Amino acid sequence: MAGDSARRNHCISERFLLPMAFVAIALSPFSRLQGQSGISKRFPQVDWEAILAPSGARYAGRAACAECHPNEASSQALTPMAHALALPADSEVLRKHPRLTFRQGPYFYQILREGNGDTRFAVSDGTRTISVSILWAFGYGSGGVGQTYVFKYGGRLLESQVSYFDAIQGLDITIGHSPEPPTSLDAALGTSISERLTRKCFSCHATAAVSQNSLQLAKMIPGISCERCHGPGQKRIAAVKAGKFKKLHIFNPGHLSTGDLRGLCGSCHQASLQTTMAGTLGINTARFQSYRLARGRCYDPEDPRIGCLACHNPHQATERNAAFYDAKCLACHPLPGKDAPANPKSAARSCPVSERECVTCHMPKVEIPQTHHKFPDHWIRVAKDGGAYPD
Repeated sequence: MAGDSARRNHCISERFLLPMAFVAIALSPFSRLQGQSGISKRFPQVDWEAILAPSGARYAGRAACAECHPNEASSQALTPMAHALALPADSEVLRKHPRLTFRQGPYFYQILREGNGDTRFAVSDGTRTISVSILWAFGYGSGGVGQTYVFKYGGRLLESQVSYFDAIQGLDITIGHSPEPPTSLDAALGTSISERLTRKCFSCHATAAVSQNSLQLAKMIPGISCERCHGPGQKRIAAVKAGKFKKLHIFNPGHLSTGDLRGLCGSCHQASLQTTMAGTLGINTARFQSYRLARGRCYDPEDPRIGCLACHNPHQATERNAAFYDAKCLACHPLPGKDAPANPKSAARSCPVSERECVTCHMPKVEIPQTHHKFPDHWIRVAKDGGAYPD
């Protein structure tokens, strides 16, 4: 079983998200942004942080947002981010797989959805069985990477020893946990989660989960909803109804510069400062989209063509068709004989190999051990077969 030294690089199911990312340090997004891109006088001063809910914040909920923004709210509700955290009763994985089993050495695992709606996580050594109720399902499993489970045992919050992986449609050892059989039945249940990691994991998988460095699970909205990125909505709704359009009490990340936006997204998708302080190197960083993006020669913190929003619409599911991204690449790398980009200083030469599906070569997919999944590496580069993996 992984100890605390390993746990510092693994958050509860951040390992499953896009979704996704290792734990480093618990800084507020605003301080991260200041430290990484030097914005900071330009960053909007709003009563909100992407990770931490301000004291007394009043959240309206997705349905209230949908009254004025029906298209964005309805499509965002279908994204993996919207399902980054769920109650067991709301987990699509557990609905589709009411019984999941796995064996590790002498231990037999079972996740069973019972008729009363309770979902149990059980492990047996053939003589004794420990069975507990699953409290939370972290990660979007159906069509995503996987899902891991959190429960209480012995007064502690634990991360399950085994998790669901979509690629194999079943259970396997949770990322970061040892593949060697645990030394006791109690240890076979899973790994204890520290208070700091609990705050970090819930804050990146839910909306309004943490306020003033304390969990507020009773007020939490599972998953990433509208107000996670735009801030608490009650004041905005009141302002709109009162016709006070000059002070709408809302934040639009789309107005940020490329560098600032990368820092904001990187508060969960692991930015450079977090990765450096965590000491994470090698292939495991392929899931740290914010960190990897800034490593490539393409990256320019002032150029929106290389920003997160240039390729990803947070209100929609990630596009899986490689050809979709060709237009994004051609905005800087025009085809031979075509017009150069509007900004000549950032014009780049054309690719001599192909004009289609650029990302298949320049953002190679990398399979990280224990994940059963290939992640697109956001370090845009000329990737050569057999070449060393760049840190």
